[in-house]
Amino acid sequence: MFSKATMKERRQYYREEWSEKDLPEFIRDGIKKREFGFDHNGNGPNDRYKTFRGTESLRKFLRYKAPFAAYISVAFYNNPKRRQDWQKAEYIFDVDAKDIPIRSCNCDGVCEICLGEALEIVNSLIDTLEGDLGLDNIHLIYSGRGYHIRILDEEMMLANSELRSEVLKYTAGAEVPKSQFINTDISNKAFNFEHFSIPIGYSKIFTDKMKYNVQHLTGAEELDGINPKLMKDILKARHHLDNDEWGYFKRDIGPRRYKNLVEAMARVNLATIDAKVSIDLKRILRLPSSLHSKVSMKCMEVKNRETFDPFKEAVPKFVYERDD
Repeated sequence: MFSKATMKERRQYYREEWSEKDLPEFIRDGIKKREFGFDHNGNGPNDRYKTFRGTESLRKFLRYKAPFAAYISVAFYNNPKRRQDWQKAEYIFDVDAKDIPIRSCNCDGVCEICLGEALEIVNSLIDTLEGDLGLDNIHLIYSGRGYHIRILDEEMMLANSELRSEVLKYTAGAEVPKSQFINTDISNKAFNFEHFSIPIGYSKIFTDKMKYNVQHLTGAEELDGINPKLMKDILKARHHLDNDEWGYFKRDIGPRRYKNLVEAMARVNLATIDAKVSIDLKRILRLPSSLHSKVSMKCMEVKNRETFDPFKEAVPKFVYERDD
């Protein structure tokens, strides 16, 4: 597991294991309006602007080519072969386990621990998207080394990059709340969220994420704005947060250094998500049901995010047949 798939293994996967039934319904619907891209040798998706009439032609292509990686556009086009006449695009949150700034493991790639923490993060993001913003057409995809949250609510599909950025910063806790109501103008741009107002002080989103981050610090992180002395004092004082005793925590840190910590946590929250993906209206993402050949894992839709275990559900059969 987590080793590169050989051409023989890729062929085995696409000929014996891949099924169009594993394509999520939101992919099958409107497949003619999507651009596909492929990486055939591990050097990146340089075979672009592919289109398919349906799942059967896609199946034949995958069986014949056994690509190193397969991608599909988040955008819908009237002319996807030329990426012309853009109609709308999914809204994406991309969380890659290997890029999480604060994680409990010290692996140099991905492992069970950081993948578990990545799932915790996306569960929190989805809770905010559903609970605070009222979005409900949300699909979670295991990408092989992390997770893609793919949002198909029509309001977000039609949103421009600026609005996507605002929703990202709110949902991720990427800005320190400074006033009684933060980003209330967002509802005037495209939405009618009844409960989007943020109360005085730090929002619950920001506070919860900051607490999560502090409690997951190992002390080995090199974070902008947090020097070794501050890191040591944070680790010493964080027991106060077990009971949400923020006053005692802030007292032990000191007001000026606490401000440094808060600003650092906002940067950490933003870095947890690949922001470029969220605002890109023409991005391509790994095709759910395809093989992530770098790590020999299946990219797949998560049906139950509370019980999903990639080590049980996303491991191709050929992995178990390897001679180790």
